[in-house]
Amino acid sequence: MTTIPPPRGRRGVRPALPALAAVLLTLTGTAAAPGTTAAATAVPAAVLPAAAVPGPARPAAALTGPARPVVPGPRTFDAAPARAALQRLLPRHAAQFTLVPDAAARADTFTVSGTAGAVTVRGSTGATLLTGVGWYLQHVAGVDIGWPGDSLGMLPATLPAVPRPVTRSALVPHRYALNDTDDGYAGPYRSFEEHQRQIDLLALHGVNEVFVQVGAEYPYYKALQGFGYSAAELREWIPGPAHQSWWLLQNLSGFGGPVTERLVRERAALGGRIAAQLRGLGMTPVLPGYFGTVPPGFAARNPGATTVPQGDWAGFDRPDWLDPASPVFGRLAAAYYAEQRAVFGDSAMYRMSPLHEGGQTGSVDVKGAARAIQGALHTAHPGALWAVLGWQDDPTPELLAGVDTSKLLILDGLSDRYNRLDREARWGGAPYAMGTIYNFGGHTTIGANTSVWLDRFASWRAKDKSALAGTAYLPEATGTNPAAFDLFTDLAWEPAPVDQRAWFAGFAARRYGRPDPEAAAAWEELRKGPYSTSSGLWSESQDSLFTARPSLTAAGAAYWSPKSMRYQAGSVRRALDHLLRVAPGLRSSSAYRFDLVDTARQALANHSRELLPQIKAAYEAKDAARLRELTGRWAEGERQLDALTGTDPNFLFGRWLAAARSWGTTPAEQDRYAYDARSILSVWGRRSTSEGGFLHDYANREWSGLVSEFYAKRWELYFDGLEEALARRAAPREIDWHAYEERWARGTSRPPATPSGDPYARAAAVAAALPPAAAAD
Repeated sequence: MTTIPPPRGRRGVRPALPALAAVLLTLTGTAAAPGTTAAATAVPAAVLPAAAVPGPARPAAALTGPARPVVPGPRTFDAAPARAALQRLLPRHAAQFTLVPDAAARADTFTVSGTAGAVTVRGSTGATLLTGVGWYLQHVAGVDIGWPGDSLGMLPATLPAVPRPVTRSALVPHRYALNDTDDGYAGPYRSFEEHQRQIDLLALHGVNEVFVQVGAEYPYYKALQGFGYSAAELREWIPGPAHQSWWLLQNLSGFGGPVTERLVRERAALGGRIAAQLRGLGMTPVLPGYFGTVPPGFAARNPGATTVPQGDWAGFDRPDWLDPASPVFGRLAAAYYAEQRAVFGDSAMYRMSPLHEGGQTGSVDVKGAARAIQGALHTAHPGALWAVLGWQDDPTPELLAGVDTSKLLILDGLSDRYNRLDREARWGGAPYAMGTIYNFGGHTTIGANTSVWLDRFASWRAKDKSALAGTAYLPEATGTNPAAFDLFTDLAWEPAPVDQRAWFAGFAARRYGRPDPEAAAAWEELRKGPYSTSSGLWSESQDSLFTARPSLTAAGAAYWSPKSMRYQAGSVRRALDHLLRVAPGLRSSSAYRFDLVDTARQALANHSRELLPQIKAAYEAKDAARLRELTGRWAEGERQLDALTGTDPNFLFGRWLAAARSWGTTPAEQDRYAYDARSILSVWGRRSTSEGGFLHDYANREWSGLVSEFYAKRWELYFDGLEEALARRAAPREIDWHAYEERWARGTSRPPATPSGDPYARAAAVAAALPPAAAAD
């Protein structure tokens, strides 16, 4: 899920186009790379002029001069960005912290000390200073700033003293965050303020490397105009923001577009601001690298180029792959990195996954291609790390054989999914980060394989000749499951192995700002249930049948999700009862309200798996009265679900839509972006993708507005057909679901973008309507 503010005027949200050149010049000017005092490459005043369409790409030297290596220097840095973040995070208490840059500290180290009302945090980077603040809040002040929800209202006016100075150093150098899909599934139309909040939270929780996708279309757009393509052609080729994640992965092109000149420029400006914000805190902005994606007809327009058709991906024609061994590749890569540097500055890490999910090698020598890709990266950014996703069969032995693996980091997306994993043997000792993908498509489902994390992080680090060099926080959409976020990011900073039961007990105490027996009991139930699922097949829990395409045999909403419960449903049902009995004085925090709504939502979702088989039995028994009674219960469950989620800002479909529409300058443009945002949640793509590629409902989520106008209406249509079939004594009429869903995706409804109702009352009503916990086991 994502938290998106209500629609606002364009002023103050994004820079107006006439001022964009100055904004972008400012963005890429003087931020220092992590661990250095050197400024980023200066940007010429001509970058991104306000003129309508840019001309052909210029040679790299004309933009920036020769690329410079990042030279390590003393860890002196300006703590002002960290202080500004602290002011945003703790506006009432920021003045009680003193943040001290510590040039003598080891890398990735903080020390917390101080008396009541005067807490001192020393650290090696701005982000590490914030990590120290986060440690203090968690372990001394006993409150939580989660993602989402916090209990800061429980902080006393004067912050408590630190009993004795505490120093912590990260156990691994790489603490990476954000899946390639996060921008598409968590909020493709977010504002800078929302991205800034995300960065603040990641720093507070110890992350130091963050993927920056926003604006990634810009270097393609500029560079390819020097290789035979018009600006208009490229704007047709670039997908809408909600679908750009998969274009960067070389899976599709064009869908959700065409994009406009203004959108390309404004997203570039936003991405530049995000990268600068990260650098200011001493974090690494991980930028997309260039590995060969080109538009159709590239070889015909560029003599000497060799391209390989990439075939089909879930019903889409994949973009072609330019053979990295061809001379044209080096020229295009240089132009790409020059244009990227002009807006985003330099970085020490670049993200690339050639041949992702079934790409075709053709006659290309993969070893040689990998060497050329890394060579082009190092020509532009000497010594930069190449971050590659460990997913399915990638990275292959052939790719690894062609690169300097000391300059590679594998982000393992399968660490907690399967058993009998030997990453050193699989990847030949290449450095890797243990990762987790506990959320797919932005599903609103509670749970994660947390016991697997705890066991494997400790045992894999202790392994002889271990290549474990980091953690990788990789849910397909962030902003869900705050307990999972807190626990996974804690792994890299806890000197002793983490005890799962003790950790959840501590989380329950700080989550609402004070120990409470009912909160402790609730989180113990959640720990034993959805947060103790095992590895073997899945890293995510099951989704809801309320959000599934209607069928009496529906076993899940998303085709690729678990088809049955991964834990005893009674654990969530009991947790809901306990949360409703938490002391009234602890119920005012956003953390409590979110957890209560989320737990009640999950209890309802789990009940859908009990109710649907009863509906099926009534239909097969031709019991029309029973069928009507049960489908009425189903409809009431969806009505309750919509009302419940409507009480919390994190579950509002209206905010998702309002954000998309806010980027358009005309009604037609607003409708196009709204379709981009609506389709990713429903049909996903065209008919071949939705049906043949099984991607419809991949990104289902139980949001107010989405439930009432899409999921509930779809089930209502289906159940009406069943009743009609019983009355006619005939088979139910067939429904073209894709056509129905596509009409909805093209709709222009504007559901509420602000919450309403009392979350406690709604959750209590859900608990009263559900069977007791004993019946759920």
